[in-house]
Amino acid sequence: MTKIFKHVQSTVVPLPIENIDTDQIIPARFLKATTREGFGNNLFRDWRFDENDNPKQDFVLNHPTYSGKILVAGKNFGCGSSREHAAWAIADYGFDVVVSSFFADIFKGNALNNGLLPVVVSDDFLKKIFDAVFADPHAELEVDLEKQIIKISATGEQESFEINAYKKACLTNGYDDIDYILSNKQLIEKFETP
Repeated sequence: MTKIFKHVQSTVVPLPIENIDTDQIIPARFLKATTREGFGNNLFRDWRFDENDNPKQDFVLNHPTYSGKILVAGKNFGCGSSREHAAWAIADYGFDVVVSSFFADIFKGNALNNGLLPVVVSDDFLKKIFDAVFADPHAELEVDLEKQIIKISATGEQESFEINAYKKACLTNGYDDIDYILSNKQLIEKFETP
């Protein structure tokens, strides 16, 4: 069973870079563990730290101005190799939601399977989010999974987003795939009964 996800209201970490691939999210040299814990330490490792492991002050995750449970990124997030560790790293770092105008399909599936909600918005709405956050680093987004709405709290502007009904049921109930099957045990038994 994973955590139950229904609603998040949080400040935002803006990363207005397009075509962020999974090797940038979590470099391959850190893929030695088989459990999900600890990957957040190396999220965006080569962008966050220099060759001497000193934080790069100009990278957003090292900037004290920005924090929150929502990462907002440019178009085509999670492209590249199909490593599930990318979703693990983002969730382990503390993000619950990633917002972009386009996600690579495999990353999107891996995120949903690991309790991380990828929210696809229009290019126009993505720009509005970035504008709001750069105008006020304390600007908040609200993500309502049950209503499938994302809203910029300060302006009230909102947009609906799509999600697979099965994955939505898993997230709102805290189910993984096995939990979902077990939740339907009575229906399965009824179907199997002659």
